[in-house]
Amino acid sequence: MKPKRYLVLAEGVSADPHYGKTMQGVLRYRREDVVAILDSTRAGQSEDGLPVVASVDDAVRFGPTTALVGVATQGGRFPPEWIDLLRSCVSNGLDVENGLHVFLGDDPELVELARRHGAELHDLRRPPADLSTVTGENLEVDAQIVLTVGSDCAIGKMTVCCELDLEARRRGLRSVFVPTGQTGIAIAGWGIAVDAVVSDFLAGATERLVVDGARRGDLIWVEGQGALLHPLYSGVTLGLMHGSVPHAYVLCHEAGRTEIEGAAGHHAIPPLAELVELHERISLPVRPARVVAVAVNTRALDEEAARAAVAEAEAETGLPADDPVRFGAGRLLDAVLAGLKLEPARAD
Repeated sequence: MKPKRYLVLAEGVSADPHYGKTMQGVLRYRREDVVAILDSTRAGQSEDGLPVVASVDDAVRFGPTTALVGVATQGGRFPPEWIDLLRSCVSNGLDVENGLHVFLGDDPELVELARRHGAELHDLRRPPADLSTVTGENLEVDAQIVLTVGSDCAIGKMTVCCELDLEARRRGLRSVFVPTGQTGIAIAGWGIAVDAVVSDFLAGATERLVVDGARRGDLIWVEGQGALLHPLYSGVTLGLMHGSVPHAYVLCHEAGRTEIEGAAGHHAIPPLAELVELHERISLPVRPARVVAVAVNTRALDEEAARAAVAEAEAETGLPADDPVRFGAGRLLDAVLAGLKLEPARAD
């Protein structure tokens, strides 16, 4: 089995926190496995101490074994110019990990090229073939389940899970991050991209993830997707909520964002207190989960404004709030453990 030495493909978007979010997530949580980043628009620069190269040929000297598609595109499709890029990766013997909705394994020419060069194609979003509806096993797992939900898409639900998981493990808790999207799968090495699952089986896929997560730990953090009020992606959120049947939610919000992004028309984000009530009311009655904390993304603010935004979220919801990336995840973890009525263990 080849060691994972990633060349992250981020052509044209390596500096974009939205469309380059897969790259950003892998750099933050799997940095040690990345050897270079490909983006011809920034060739010769560096990103997090890693070289940015213009082509696959330029990257070969860094010894990559796997090319990771590090972008999220509108509709999950490859731009036309990426076809040659992918062929170049395979021709150089690199495995390819792809998280977009278009599956490389369905391209006969690319499959044959990979066969000739000893490369493997991994479509991270391809769901298991044997998924079905919920069985009720999700209600029987011996673990505490926390789901991140949000006021919008692309605001950090995965990041919040990762930060809380890292803090919990630092304290000695048997904690596990449960990936539900392509970036999370690239980070953790397992999971199901639930937005690629047939809608009838979405909750069942989530149930499987929760059951698998409970085999790995006692406190499981389920990565949220979409947003209940997003006109495009609300369905995946509801399926996650009902399939994971969480014991608690962490509500995620980007400070200063007032409208849902990526949808036609204007869709105002309601007050956080209303979002707290909405998520609690739509939970399954068999397990009425509560929102126990608010994670505030303050990346666009200076420190003074960031602290003010956190205080505002607390005042509006009456819940503990913080930015776990900027200020650490300790306070949010304490709030979650208190909400779950677990002892807030601390590292020595």
